[in-house]
Amino acid sequence: MRFQPLSVLAIPVVAAASSASNNNLPSLKVPECPRYGVATINQSDPDRTPFPLTTASLCYNATSLQIKFEAYNETNYYFNASQTTNGDIWEYEVMEAFIYHGTNDPATYLEFEVNPNNVTYQAVVFNPSKVRATGAPFDHFFVTDPATDGFSASTTLDKEAQTWTSTVQIPLALFNVDVLKGSLWRMNFFRTITSPDTYPNQALGAWSPTSQASFHMTPFFGHVVFV
Repeated sequence: MRFQPLSVLAIPVVAAASSASNNNLPSLKVPECPRYGVATINQSDPDRTPFPLTTASLCYNATSLQIKFEAYNETNYYFNASQTTNGDIWEYEVMEAFIYHGTNDPATYLEFEVNPNNVTYQAVVFNPSKVRATGAPFDHFFVTDPATDGFSASTTLDKEAQTWTSTVQIPLALFNVDVLKGSLWRMNFFRTITSPDTYPNQALGAWSPTSQASFHMTPFFGHVVFV
């Protein structure tokens, strides 16, 4: 996600991290499939005002993390039909998961996105400032063959109900986890909303809202445990 202006990014790293430490970060217990733990997105980012309901329901099995994204109050289903795997789908409407195995504020993590056209974006993010600070390194290392590597997504649109749902699978081998039960993670979940009339401006929603209009602020990642 790379939509934020430089003037916002110039806010000092220390201030951003301090802001996160003063917040009560959300936590989530994720059970083995077929049961789910549910992360709810209902606040805008960064203002924490009401945001259209969005959920990410998580479970795991021996090989994968499964996430069922559900977006409500959808009216536009806005995407660029010319975009393909790992394209800049974040410019339009997506649901996203940022995932890290560990408990610290990560400098590297998986960014996974899916849009209403079932196009996906999957990359390992290199963000050593942890807040995408101006002048600091920031890069993406893309998963170039996601289907072979164990990624999958299935998306359905229900325009009468004004919803769209994406069920995705993410390979756990990517995270070098030897024992799944009891493993500790940092994650955040997001949704972007735009339309032909408002593009390129977006409404942003987050499970754990940040202090700036930037999703790439890892001190705000919530705490997750596999149970």
